[in-house]
Amino acid sequence: MDKFTRKTSFEQWFTPISSTKLEELVETHQLNYYTKKLRIVSFLKLLVFAQLNETESLRAVSETLFSDDLQKATDLESISFSQLGRRLNQIPTEVFQELFLDLVAQIHEKSQYEQRRKTTIPLKIIDSSTLPLNLNNHKWAEFRKTKSGIKLHLRLVFLEKGCSYPDKAVLTNAKEHDRGQLEVLVDDQECMYVFDRGYLDYERFDLMTDDGYFFVSRLRKNAVTRVVEKFERPKDAHVLSDEMVLIGTPQNRAENYFRLIKVLDSKGNELHLITNRFDLSADEIAELYKSRWAIELFFKWLKQHLNIKKFYAQSEQGVHNQVYIAMIVYCLHVLAQLHTNSTKTYLKISRLLKAAPWKSAHLWLRKIAGKAVP
Repeated sequence: MDKFTRKTSFEQWFTPISSTKLEELVETHQLNYYTKKLRIVSFLKLLVFAQLNETESLRAVSETLFSDDLQKATDLESISFSQLGRRLNQIPTEVFQELFLDLVAQIHEKSQYEQRRKTTIPLKIIDSSTLPLNLNNHKWAEFRKTKSGIKLHLRLVFLEKGCSYPDKAVLTNAKEHDRGQLEVLVDDQECMYVFDRGYLDYERFDLMTDDGYFFVSRLRKNAVTRVVEKFERPKDAHVLSDEMVLIGTPQNRAENYFRLIKVLDSKGNELHLITNRFDLSADEIAELYKSRWAIELFFKWLKQHLNIKKFYAQSEQGVHNQVYIAMIVYCLHVLAQLHTNSTKTYLKISRLLKAAPWKSAHLWLRKIAGKAVP
């Protein structure tokens, strides 16, 4: 632990953001070219600190620099909220996207993602969430007469023991339909994809099956199906039926055979699950679909604990940048958990960090690892 003693908890938490990667991005995009004061590393530290603490506005972010500790951490004595706004609007979203993907790569490595792939098929969940915006300030994102918003289309790597994390994201206007994003979010044949009926697209199901991608989704109850074969169910199975079917009408029909499994959810509602996996039991398919709750929890976390309901910027680029900054904060929590082999939740890790950001790093690390501090 000696090597951490000179760092504060905040600095240690921020460490996975690679200075080498930042320097590359600064060089590529000339980010510090006309900047004397608000350099990219200072800006990023200040913004992730603000996102971590759910700071409600750029004016409030500016005022947090009254703290001597934050001044030292960011190498800034003061900065106006208008300068922060200009910087947030000007930096290309690609910069924050690259930083996010670099953290994802570190999570893959730390969670032994590639080794696990050799023994089990990774589970990836796809879903979207609409992030509402103020119509007066964000007319570029109008999707109804009285509403503005963007949609975060996300792919989440599902791990047992609660360690799930996003590994790919697409931001669109809220009126963009979900199913148009499957082509972008499905790119790894050695995975099992889980998504809801918003992604229902028979042609895409055929393409995925032909290309060797596995999935489980939900079929609408009024979908036209023709039973080709009924499968026997074990006596102790929790499913209502298990069949091989053709789906769609003669005018709009999938070419491949699929498997239709009917189950009851926890509230007693009947769900119709469609999949191209015939090698797993019906109960296993039902369990895979249940894992969808993990991405719903992620969206809830993002909105409740990272203040993603209030946006600092009015421009499209500025709003997109803030979403990626929020996901960077989330990934830093994941890495803190993995580095310490902690059993604490991301929320607990976040609370402990917010409680003592300027204390010695080894105290925070011991605390989240669940070890007694000498």
